[in-house]
Amino acid sequence: MDRPWLATAADAAYYTGRPIGTIWRWASEGRITVHGQGKAARYDLRGLPRKTVDDWTGEVTLGDPPPLPAGARAA
Repeated sequence: MDRPWLATAADAAYYTGRPIGTIWRWASEGRITVHGQGKAARYDLRGLPRKTVDDWTGEVTLGDPPPLPAGARAA
């Protein structure tokens, strides 16, 4: 099994181009894998949508959000 690529919430937010609160919400909804809890929590980057930045214009494009787990309903 592949080892997870673990990052803090701040690093995960930078990687995705989204606010830290979005990372926390995705974790609470079960969309992404979290290891640990509280300040020691780490998020698996392999399950996160990576932002892309155009080298010429600097335009940032966000990836699609991770899907909700089966059986979950959006609020």
